[in-house]
Amino acid sequence: MRLEGRIVKGIGGFYYVNVGDEGLYECRAKGIFRNRGMKPNVGDHVEIDVISDAEKTGNLSVIRPRKNQLIRPMVSNVDQAMVIFAVKDPQPDFHLLNRFLVTMCREDIPVILCFNKMDLAGPGIREELREAFRGAGCTIHFLSASLEEGVHEIEEALLGKTTVLAGPSGVGKSSTLNCLSLDKQMETGDLSRKIKRGRHTTRHSELIYLGKDTYLMDTPGFSSLYLPEMEKEELRHYFPEFRPYENRCRFNGCCHIHEPDCKVKEALDEGLISRLRYEDYVLFYGEIAQKKKW
Repeated sequence: MRLEGRIVKGIGGFYYVNVGDEGLYECRAKGIFRNRGMKPNVGDHVEIDVISDAEKTGNLSVIRPRKNQLIRPMVSNVDQAMVIFAVKDPQPDFHLLNRFLVTMCREDIPVILCFNKMDLAGPGIREELREAFRGAGCTIHFLSASLEEGVHEIEEALLGKTTVLAGPSGVGKSSTLNCLSLDKQMETGDLSRKIKRGRHTTRHSELIYLGKDTYLMDTPGFSSLYLPEMEKEELRHYFPEFRPYENRCRFNGCCHIHEPDCKVKEALDEGLISRLRYEDYVLFYGEIAQKKKW
């Protein structure tokens, strides 16, 4: 018997495939994949040949084409990423956030940007953050996990999607996850129980199945993030706020740093482009240029 499913975990040469109502099957990959240089990945849509329905074992037979693939964390077929930062305690690391946004933009993965601990925020912070990331190509949410405010909008954003979660330590990511209640809409088990089970049993990448077509991958807190390998001239394409001005500069292929008559820099001076974002663009451009010298 052949079933269709999705790899939710891989460990020690075994791949655990969720096939919905049929449950979770422990599978081995056929040698044909190794011969072709293919490695099954968490998130892959697959077909399995059942060995024992009673013991829930089988063999991976087909890996369907991937629409995308991330390396850190290693996962395929991601619909979106959700990154959580605190507005205070700790202060947001915007360099780190902008590196994350560049990485996701390069992979064409939409980003939900969540600012937590809004109960600690001073006046005007919400408007400042909206303005800073207005053109960055991400959806912005504000919440207070401790007060369970702003959580419902995030729940709706996760439904029917495969979402990778990220965020530095101390921003309230666990608190946010624990106050979600997707089980109420999807009649699954308690979300916080599922998250904890997934997080503490293994350090390997693992998708947590929450209901029909809804998966979540919780990643460890990160404190540094390297930009993807690219040429410095490529970087400007991953700052969406530059796009309206791309073909209006004097020089084709303008890098928007030193060139005269640059429409991006004019937009910056006019307040149409976030200075916080632009300064990180210049910083990243220099990092890539320096790295290429070596």
